[in-house]
Order: sequence, then structure tokens, then C-alpha cells
Amino acid sequence: MWLGVSGAVVDGAWCPGDVEVADGRVAAVGLPPARGGTIAVPGLVDLLCHGYAGVDLASATVEEIGTWRVALARDGTTAACPSLLTDDPARTAAALARLDTARDTARDTARDTARDTAPTHPGRGAHLLGAHLEGPFLAPARIGTHPPEHRRDPDPALLARLLAAGRVDLVTLAPELPGADDLVDLLRARGVVVLAGHSDADAPAAHAAVDRGVRAVTHLHNAMSGLDHRAPGLAAVALTRPEVIVTLIGDGHHVAPEMLRLAAAAAAGRWALVTDATAAAGMPDGPFRLAGVPVTLADGVVRNDAGGLAGAAAPLVRGVRTAVAAGIAVLDAIAAATAVPARLLGRRDVGRLAVGGPADLVLLDESLTVTRVLVGGRDLDREGTGE
Repeated sequence: MWLGVSGAVVDGAWCPGDVEVADGRVAAVGLPPARGGTIAVPGLVDLLCHGYAGVDLASATVEEIGTWRVALARDGTTAACPSLLTDDPARTAAALARLDTARDTARDTARDTARDTAPTHPGRGAHLLGAHLEGPFLAPARIGTHPPEHRRDPDPALLARLLAAGRVDLVTLAPELPGADDLVDLLRARGVVVLAGHSDADAPAAHAAVDRGVRAVTHLHNAMSGLDHRAPGLAAVALTRPEVIVTLIGDGHHVAPEMLRLAAAAAAGRWALVTDATAAAGMPDGPFRLAGVPVTLADGVVRNDAGGLAGAAAPLVRGVRTAVAAGIAVLDAIAAATAVPARLLGRRDVGRLAVGGPADLVLLDESLTVTRVLVGGRDLDREGTGE
């Protein structure tokens, strides 16, 4: 099957010509191009997503997690780390267990779907990567919308309990807290990527965290010490340490265009777009819940009862468009939503378009709007949510 595109982003570079897909994989690139401006890019990868399409992952059933996966894929995200806000540890452990069950269900259904014996809904949504625990080991001064009653000081026993409850790929913590070094060591030993976020670290503490093994920061500039020219904090250190990937929310509300350009320039090739999406994503204005916290979507912005930003409601592809509108090169913006997050996870089977690789692909028109999505080489039904 030829996709009918004029070109593709192949291993991060522009490749003119059409793309052929066969047996769930990319069979060829650089074929005689189709007319028009449609291009093929790797499926997008979201490292921070708390919900979507009315689904709050903190309380979602296995069936609702399937709905979340399909809604994400319809908007071009074909792999995502389900993210859990600071919560009661028992509820977090239960949510991790449900995610593991959903992951097993998706795997079984995908095998059946390949034999055309199962419905398309559960097996053809976004790939369910390991969870991202955003908390509970966060700085009180940078807690944001996270429920303060569930915030915890670093506790290796609690962390071990959560890691035992279900698959975890990423953990965000405040590295300046007493005892945080022990958590970083434990996570690295378990193969979990450590991110700094919701942190009030000064520059020495931030440098020490990177030296210890912190490899990324969660939503740069939001809920962290910043860029003061005499008292730089976590944001400044992250932008100046070449081993750190900086993630940013590209919804047009959390970060100004100038700060997007600054990150793209200072952290070239190591900045990643995330959504920080909530159940409000893809939904009309109204009230929602974020791990039990009441939030409201109005005019594209999600806020808590105090009026502060509380997650987001835009799809990841919106972040790509926001970055391009800010003056960032298209290829760099696409890499920030595909190759860079995949690199942080240490994976080559997502966020990549290459001959022989999985055909998880997104077709974009000239306005960078999603027109078609393939997961495992099969078309995803585009009815319902989408952008």
C-alpha cells in the first residue's frame, strides 16, 4: 500500500517521495511522489498525559483506558506514557495495576486483530508505554495543582511499593528534597528514567541532580525555579547541561513563543513536546476531574478552582504547530514530538519512520493537521475526536 504522500520525515531527515507500507511495516520510502502537500511523519510520542476524551487515568477502568488510547491515536499520538498525578498511594498503586491489565489486554487484542478476529477499538489505539509518576515526591513551594495532602518527602519504601504495583517508565521528583538522592539511585537501578520537576532547586542542587543521573525536566518553566540572571535555578541548569532533555507544554498557554524558541536554540536536538493533557482534552468546555481535583476547561485552558493552570487540553500535534508558528523549523518541531521523547525512553520502535520499522505513521497536510493515522500499518478510524 502506497500512502499517497509527497514526502516523509525518515530518521529525522526530509525524504521526498511516497511511502509504501506492507505487513505492518515501512517497506519503502522515496517512491514517486503523489501530488499535493501531504507528508508522512512518525507517530507522535507523549511522555506526559494524565487523560483525554473525558478519561481521567487516575480512576479509569480498563475499558476507559482503551477509549483514551483510541482518542490519542485519532489525534496523531501513537505511543504515550500514561501519567499519574500525586494521589493517595493506594489509589496510585491501583491505577498502575489497571494500566498493567489494560496493557496486557491491548497486547492480546492486537494479536487477534492481526488475524482479523477482534474488533478494531481496543487493539488499534496508541501504544500503552510505561507509566509516568509525576509525584508524590515534590517541593511544597512548587506543588501546583497536585493535592498537597498527598505530597510526600522522599521515601524509598513507598517508591518501591509503587514500582511493584505496575510498570513505570518515568518518575518526576524534586531532586533538592532531603533523601531524593536515594530515590534517584533506586530508580536508575530499576531502569526508570528520572526527571526533575515541581522543584525549587537552586543551581548547585540542580547540577548535583544531573550528576546523580537525572536526565530530563518536566514541563520546563512551569512549577520550577527559573532563569534569574544572578540566582539561576533548575530551568537554567537544564538548558545548559547537554545530557538533559527538556520537556515543554506546547499548548500556547503554558510557555510563551519566545521561551519555546529559547529552548529550541539552547537545547537543540534535546527538547521534547508534551501535552500534560487532562480528561478535558478533546472535550467541550465544562468541569472535569484531575486525580480527584476539580478543574474547568474554558476557551481551551484548564484551570483549578484557584484560577491556576491545571494541566492542558490540546493534542500533541497542536504543540508541533505552536512551535512552528513560534519560528522553529518544522523538522525540529516534529523531532520534539517523536524522536526526542523516544530517545529519552531508550526506544527505537516508537517515534521513528524507517524502512523495516513499525508503520505507526501520521499524515499531515500543509497546515500540519492530521489527515490519516496508521497503527501497525492499519488505518485508524478518524471518526470522533481529532484535529
